[in-house]
Amino acid sequence: MLDSKALLAEAAGHAQTLVGIRRELHQIPEFALDLPKTQARILESIEGLGEITLGKDLTSIALVIRGGKPGPTVLLRADMDALKVEEETGLEYASTNGFMHACGHDLHMAGAIGAAHLLATHKDELNGDVLIWFQPGEEGHHGADVMIEEGMLELTGSRPVAAYGLHVFTSLPLGAIACKPGPLMASAGDLHVSFHGSGGHGSMPWLSKDPVTPMVEAITALQNLINKSFDQFDPVILNVGWIRAGDDATTNVIADSASFGATVRTFSEVNTKKLHELAPKLSHSIAEGFGLSAEVEFGRATKVLMNDAASVERVEKVAKSLVGEAGYVPMQNPIAGGEDFASIVTEVPGAFVFVGACPPEIDYQTAPTNHSAKATFDDSVLPLCSALLASLAMEHLG
Repeated sequence: MLDSKALLAEAAGHAQTLVGIRRELHQIPEFALDLPKTQARILESIEGLGEITLGKDLTSIALVIRGGKPGPTVLLRADMDALKVEEETGLEYASTNGFMHACGHDLHMAGAIGAAHLLATHKDELNGDVLIWFQPGEEGHHGADVMIEEGMLELTGSRPVAAYGLHVFTSLPLGAIACKPGPLMASAGDLHVSFHGSGGHGSMPWLSKDPVTPMVEAITALQNLINKSFDQFDPVILNVGWIRAGDDATTNVIADSASFGATVRTFSEVNTKKLHELAPKLSHSIAEGFGLSAEVEFGRATKVLMNDAASVERVEKVAKSLVGEAGYVPMQNPIAGGEDFASIVTEVPGAFVFVGACPPEIDYQTAPTNHSAKATFDDSVLPLCSALLASLAMEHLG
C-alpha cells in the first residue's frame, strides 16, 4: 500500500490534467440541483474507473471503486454547484454566464477526480470499496439530503464506515490543512418575520396600525434575546439581511405590513430548538402589544457539522505526512458558515477538512473571501487535495 507522500507524488503527475479540468469546470458554472454540463464533464473524466449511478431528482454522480479484497466502504464527497455571482476576477478562464465557482467547488470536483484516478490505479490493494459522491445543491439546496433519500449511501451493499470531504479557502495559506473534532460548521438557516397592521395616512398614525415600529422593536429585541438567553460559549448568530415596508416613492403612507429576513447560525441542536421556540414567542408578543399580528417562519436549515474525533485523528495523521507538522492547523473554534456535508456525518462518522488555496502573491488574511466575486483560488493545490482524499480512504482500507 502506497503511503501518503507516494500518493502525492503520483497525483503531482496528474497536475496539468487536473488544472485543465478545474478550469473547464470554472467556465461552465451551474446553480442548485440541475447541473447537466458539469455532470457531463465529470462523467467524461471518470469514465472506466468504476460503477456509476446517476441521481434521479438531481444531477448527482456516485462512483463505486471496488477494492481487490472484501472490506468496508469509505465515502468521499465533492460538491458541484456554483453561486449566483457575476465573476470579477479578470482570469482568462473566468465565467461569463452570471454564475461563479466563488466557493471553490470546481477545485473540489477536480480534486475528487484526481483521487478517483489514484484509487482506481491501486484498487487491487484496497481491502474494501470507495464510494465517491459528486453532489449538486450544497449552496442552500440540500443536495446531500436528496442523495441520502435516493439511497446513495448503500450503493456498495453496505453503508460507509467513514465519510470525508474537503473545502478550499482563500483565508488559509496555500497548502495548509485545518480541522478540528466536534462542531466544525454551524447550522445555517433563515428566519422570516412579517407584521400585519392597517395602513393609512402618515399624518394620522393613531388611526392606523403601523407595522414598521414593532418590526424595528422585534429586530432589536431578538438581539437582546440572544445576548441574554444563550450561553456565550455556545453562540447564536442572527443577522438581518433585508427589511421591507412601504414604497420608497412616498413617505406619507403607512404600510399595511412590514417584514424582515435574517440568517441564523447555531452550533448545537439544543440552541437551534431553543431559538425556534423563543423567537416566535417574542415576535408575537411584540405584535400583540401594538395590536397587530405576526407571522414567523424558519426556513429549512443545514445541520450542525459535527466532526468525529477518530476521523479527525486520521485527518491529522495524513495531513502531517503530506504537509508536515507546520502545515497542519488544529483549529480551536468552529466557523459560522453552513455546509450540508453535515447531513452526511449525521448518518456516517467522518470529518470535513479545510485546505488553503490562497495564491501566494496575495495575503491570505486580507484576500477576497469565498463567495466574493473577486475570490481567486490557486489550483496548484489540486494534487494535495487528491492525495489527501485518497489517503484518507486508504487509511481505512489499507
